[in-house]
Amino acid sequence: MKIEDKIKVGSDFSGVGAFDQALLRLGIDYETVFACDMDKYARKTFIHNYGEPKYYPENVYDREIPKDSLDIYMTSPPCQAFSLAGKRKGEDDKRGILFYNSHEFIKKNNPRYFIFENVKGLLSDDNGKTFARWIDLLSGKSVNGNPVIFPNENSAPYHVYHKVLNAKSFEVPQNRERVFIIGIRDDVDNIFSFPKEFTLVKRLKDVLEENVDEKYYLSEKLINLFIKHTEKHRAKGNGFKFKTKDLNNIGQAVTTRAGTRPDDNYIKVNSATSKGYELAQVGEDSINFEHPNSETRRGRVGVGQTLTTSCNQGVAKSKDIIRKLTPRECFRLMDFPDTFDFSVVSDSQAYKQAGNSIVVNVLCEIIKKLSLTN
Repeated sequence: MKIEDKIKVGSDFSGVGAFDQALLRLGIDYETVFACDMDKYARKTFIHNYGEPKYYPENVYDREIPKDSLDIYMTSPPCQAFSLAGKRKGEDDKRGILFYNSHEFIKKNNPRYFIFENVKGLLSDDNGKTFARWIDLLSGKSVNGNPVIFPNENSAPYHVYHKVLNAKSFEVPQNRERVFIIGIRDDVDNIFSFPKEFTLVKRLKDVLEENVDEKYYLSEKLINLFIKHTEKHRAKGNGFKFKTKDLNNIGQAVTTRAGTRPDDNYIKVNSATSKGYELAQVGEDSINFEHPNSETRRGRVGVGQTLTTSCNQGVAKSKDIIRKLTPRECFRLMDFPDTFDFSVVSDSQAYKQAGNSIVVNVLCEIIKKLSLTN
């Protein structure tokens, strides 16, 4: 993509810069007019990787709106208010009304393009009324190609496109569904289509590190809480047996037989399914360790489970060893390059930063669809 001049960009809820990563990967020459995030640890990682923006406020309510229109405004209001994993208070949660701050920014700054990102749960919040209200206020001209006949008097004069995109459809082995809202200013060529989806070739094993510190291996106590084998599902040769791999190694070994043959390469994971378990293929599937003693959870196993801020996911690296994903592996599942450096924060903060971020390649494919050379 050839860009004649630096494009001017700004972002709210900037996190650790997935938007910047996408621009850098595409070779776009850009100027950060501002970034904004109140998390001091995310700010630390952002500055360490990109340098400190010339204007870097902490709170969006204190952030000044630049007079000159941006080329792209990126915003990702905190999703916990709408997340299926949270309490889903929606706009009753103070985080759920941060949309209106972004809406104000768009109306006053009038950027050429804007990109919103949020969880899929936004679509069903308040029986769909919240999302409909957002679209109503953003799309004064058209929605997904359909003209708006009677726009809201407070709506921004934009052509809006929205769609749920899954990271696994964009060459990233994570089942992460997010809704993206793209806005195109009325005086800009209204030519946009969401990027085509790809067949996933990369697997979880492709993002795993070769040498992992012992601290990422699970204790026998946690394994016993998470991987349960009840009498109801007990079968000869299929039980779990726990043993210490090494007296000096905190990693615990899991010996399993999930199929009919002794060499079947699966682990049986307790889950609220009709069978009472799910099968995790060694080296291929991630296993969600959130709430290990829950009897009601399902969907624990899959090709790259959705990362959360705690990133409590694991993998069976071999038939004998199971462990947590490392922070580097979590960032790889967000499609960040290994040159991205999170060493200035603790592991717990790095996990949080990965889980709060946006999958880089999804942003890349969206940005490539914008007519930035006009």
